[in-house]
Amino acid sequence: MEFFSEVIGETVILGIDSLILGFCIKQLSKCKQILNGLQTAPVLDIDATLKNEINKFPNNTIPYVVIRGLVKPLGTPITSNYNNSVTGVVQRLTIKEHVIARTSAGFWSDQTRTIHEVCNSTPFVLSNGKYSIEVVDALAAELLDMDVISDKFEPMSPGVIDHVWGFFSGVRQRGLQTMEEMLRDGSYITAIGELSRSKSGQMKIQPPKDGLPLYLTTATKSSLLKRLESSRDFLRILLVVFGTVAAAASCRIVYKYIKRRKRRALEDGVKKQLAAGRKERRAQAREKNLTDVQLCVVCAENPKEIILLPCGHVCLCEDCSDNINDNCPICRERILSKAPAFIT
Repeated sequence: MEFFSEVIGETVILGIDSLILGFCIKQLSKCKQILNGLQTAPVLDIDATLKNEINKFPNNTIPYVVIRGLVKPLGTPITSNYNNSVTGVVQRLTIKEHVIARTSAGFWSDQTRTIHEVCNSTPFVLSNGKYSIEVVDALAAELLDMDVISDKFEPMSPGVIDHVWGFFSGVRQRGLQTMEEMLRDGSYITAIGELSRSKSGQMKIQPPKDGLPLYLTTATKSSLLKRLESSRDFLRILLVVFGTVAAAASCRIVYKYIKRRKRRALEDGVKKQLAAGRKERRAQAREKNLTDVQLCVVCAENPKEIILLPCGHVCLCEDCSDNINDNCPICRERILSKAPAFIT
């Protein structure tokens, strides 16, 4: 406990750094897994050759594949709430609150928080002429590129009471932002996921079962690879930085531990030297030719010098009392304390 109080700062830094380091390692592992899966994923066209390609894989399932095509709804598309001429297959409505909040340091900073979000979707396919692939569970996509149809900000006009309340509460309202995003009907996108064919011959692309993400994006495979490689390199830099901090904190703790061990060893050595000096001086100052009654009951060489409490027996010399701490050698009562005894 005493040593922990000496390294509490380094321990806190090491604990926080270890959490961040573990998160970075987890994210780097995930990024490498996605990179490996994306690099080996075949790029296939939605045409007559697609059936032949899927037949090459077990259970008519390609674990990870890149497909590009036009978005086409299977039923009635979703109409935009703010523009009736815009239709799509996935819609996201978001309401965000913009505030000015006082930080713990006393400064005011702009902050945004989402107070409401609604997502709507309708079944759709990626098509190329007469050929199509159904997209399953589009809202589960890790990357879903959508167009911003409407983005409105309604500022608030606070009164005097609002200003006073904001000063004491530490939060001042700025306004509400309402945004609508849609994956438009007719968009040309890239779908990356698991491609399978049912017994009826219908093909669909869905989130992979091996943990890889589903992508619905306007980017190409090469641009996605560059983006992931950039993220991987950034995570590697973070690993080096936080790994160095962890190593420095660990070395600091080990250094303090070794230094403390050396200091305690030095103190023990000094105590032993002092004890040896006292023992030698006691031996020179002790009386000789004592009777048996005056001698220690353990060594029978030195005079009785210590009284044991609470029993009150004076039966040990100072040398022997250092090694007897449990029970009195005369009555076997528990020893609670010791004190010098002066016998005249």
